[in-house]
Amino acid sequence: MSKIVLINSTGQFDQLLSTSNIVVTDFYADWCQPCKKIAPDYERLSAQYSRPSQISFAKVNTDQQKEVAKRYGITALPTFIIFKEGHIISTVQGAELPQLSNAVQKVVAEAKSNDSGGFGQASDSGSGWFGVGLPKGYDDVTDQVDVRGLDLLNSDSDFGNARTLFDTNKPSAMVDGKAKAISSEDKVKTDWVESDTDEQMMLFIPFQSTLKVHTLHITSLCPAEANAEEDEPPMRPKTVQLYTNRAHILGFEEAEDIPATQSIVFQPQDWDSTTGTAKFELRFVKFQNVSSLVIFVLDGEGDGEKVRIDRLRIIGEKGEKRELGKLEKIGDEAGE
Repeated sequence: MSKIVLINSTGQFDQLLSTSNIVVTDFYADWCQPCKKIAPDYERLSAQYSRPSQISFAKVNTDQQKEVAKRYGITALPTFIIFKEGHIISTVQGAELPQLSNAVQKVVAEAKSNDSGGFGQASDSGSGWFGVGLPKGYDDVTDQVDVRGLDLLNSDSDFGNARTLFDTNKPSAMVDGKAKAISSEDKVKTDWVESDTDEQMMLFIPFQSTLKVHTLHITSLCPAEANAEEDEPPMRPKTVQLYTNRAHILGFEEAEDIPATQSIVFQPQDWDSTTGTAKFELRFVKFQNVSSLVIFVLDGEGDGEKVRIDRLRIIGEKGEKRELGKLEKIGDEAGE
């Protein structure tokens, strides 16, 4: 029996890429005769190799899902793309069954060899778990964060610290697929951060190399309701300001006097309903040669007093390694 996922929206496809370790995707059209010819063989591959949350087979109708087709530069039909942890690892153009079968069998064999108990979740090049898919042509560069230099202001010490945000594992609140409230005795086990005296937080992120930063992923798995021991649940971030190439963390008053490199205002529809993750593509031209990033959370989505963040992922391109401990401000002119 076929286990193929029919993609009906960009959001559905992004969710599949973030929740299944390997995704084999058939880009087709109803009028395409080669697509029809290979369809039964694709269904047989799906029936043989599909495994929940580990390897999925999907079909994208390029006439109905033009945005998805455009994102991956589909110019020939059928085109089969294999993703691993959101990254494209193999492409087969045309109804070439031997090539498709070999590509699928190769990735399945590699996954099994890396994890004898099934398909692993870790990423060789980055952060492991992703709340949403990666944009085409860019990689996870979160592994370039210099965790020794991280700094976080106004965080509640009962919860995680700055390093928690870059944990490679799936957030604990995703175990049952939904955010969950916790009791005070469970707080020692939490793997997210919450603000302390108000909703604002300031995070300083130095990098091991200069980066070109394209997209930010912010995960915030806030429970819908607080438990009996809490006054109200924490909020997701709403207004966020970014500052590049600072030598150290900014004070809250200091940040108000410095123009931000970019300001972000998240809307409720920006957050994935399953993973609690919002992605924001930056003004790429302003985020070239980035040696450090300051993230200033100004307020949250609601009237509460605390903001919660579970994970951060940084997507872009790696540059040259820098000498750790020497952060230099990159100005527009020499000597600036």
